[in-house]
Amino acid sequence: MKASSELARLSELALRQRRQGLAQQLPPVTETLRGSLIERYVTCGNPSCKCAKGDRHGPIWYLTVTLGPGKTTGGIVATDKVEQVRGWVQNYQKVKDHLEKISEINRELLRRERAKQRQHKKRKKD
Repeated sequence: MKASSELARLSELALRQRRQGLAQQLPPVTETLRGSLIERYVTCGNPSCKCAKGDRHGPIWYLTVTLGPGKTTGGIVATDKVEQVRGWVQNYQKVKDHLEKISEINRELLRRERAKQRQHKKRKKD
């Protein structure tokens, strides 16, 4: 079922309460980070190193962020920061998801307001 058809079935009060609930569930914006955390194992290039025989170095954690088409940036994340960064990335996804849901609710509320205005104008003409 599409979210918009589900929202259309709810009362205006229920929509406002759902919107408020989503807003209250948002994590602190200071603890958000857009990007992906990637675990990698690498070879160093030294032919006598163990990694040349297949036992690669790692894990090494990278944060990658896409800036635009064909433009990516990022860097190594210290091992002791991996859990914090993972949480920030998850928070970003939660914020993004909740904001989209809040936007859907606001579009539904606007649609209803327009419908009320059309009904009011139609009654005045009759």
